[in-house]
Amino acid sequence: MLTLMKTPPSVLVVLALGAALFTLSGCSSASVEDDVNDATVVGGDQAGSASEGETQPDAVVQSFLGDYELTDQQYQTQTTVRLENNQRIMTTNALPNHETGDFPNASNPNTISAQEATWTLPLVPNFVGQAQEVYETGVAINGVKFEPGTDERVTCDSGEIHPIEGLQTVADLGMDFNNAHVQPNGAYHYHGISALMVEVLSSDADLVHVGFARDGYLLYYSKSGQYSPSYKIGSGSRTGAGCLYTPRQGNAVDFGSVKDGALTDDWEYDASYGDLDECNGTMIDGSYAYMITDGFPYIPRCLMGEFVAEDRGPSGADQGPPSDGQKPPSGGPKPPPPAQ
Repeated sequence: MLTLMKTPPSVLVVLALGAALFTLSGCSSASVEDDVNDATVVGGDQAGSASEGETQPDAVVQSFLGDYELTDQQYQTQTTVRLENNQRIMTTNALPNHETGDFPNASNPNTISAQEATWTLPLVPNFVGQAQEVYETGVAINGVKFEPGTDERVTCDSGEIHPIEGLQTVADLGMDFNNAHVQPNGAYHYHGISALMVEVLSSDADLVHVGFARDGYLLYYSKSGQYSPSYKIGSGSRTGAGCLYTPRQGNAVDFGSVKDGALTDDWEYDASYGDLDECNGTMIDGSYAYMITDGFPYIPRCLMGEFVAEDRGPSGADQGPPSDGQKPPSGGPKPPPPAQ
């Protein structure tokens, strides 16, 4: 876990991450001293404090609400966050501070490389209460982006097009054990929760602050799964005839007509089914927040706050060429606006 050293306000807080954080299964066998020296976080709010104008849930320990720098020599992570002009500005090379799978691999031909990414997020979010489609939901504390959807498609002779889920077992999209893989431009990104990331950030609390959504609200993960998503597999069969997924290498894959959750439109939102709204959000101690869950939608596919839409160029495509993006499921009651 991360241990915050209490210091006077004018002194930076330095966090040394011990070997327990990085000597994980399959990780380097570097010594304890090496791990402590290689992985540091400079800054970070003291537990129980919040940035000006921002409300935090009492149920979790906040460590990354203020300015911070996260560097890791072993994994070459470099992420800096500054709070300026009512904005949270993150500059990052988007390299994770934990072990990854092997890339390129048989189903993902791309190599992880450092990025030059800047995220400018509102420090005080504006809740609009209407689900708005988003592709890159937000960014993890370590600078790796959350991007749940893919550009892989099942196409039908009858004209239907069905988006393929990243986290499914019918077609291998080259995901590693972090529920992540790599885009053609070298950007490593999460399609679901990374257990290693949670372990690095984890405290004794059940709710772990793992990142920031594009609209400025915080992203959490519940280790006990106490918040359940409100999506279920829809009734009936998939539409279309002659429907196949054709990967860049290998044979075409037939996903069949039975809805099993492997395609995005297998799922439907039912407000009575779980605890979270259609954007996987909820109120926690008077503050609106999003949850990353072990079940669909895994990472929110829409946002309830005001945000600037992402600009997706060819290098930002997941594995294949850009195509029509999926629409976020809609319907059901909206939560009340967060307390100001």
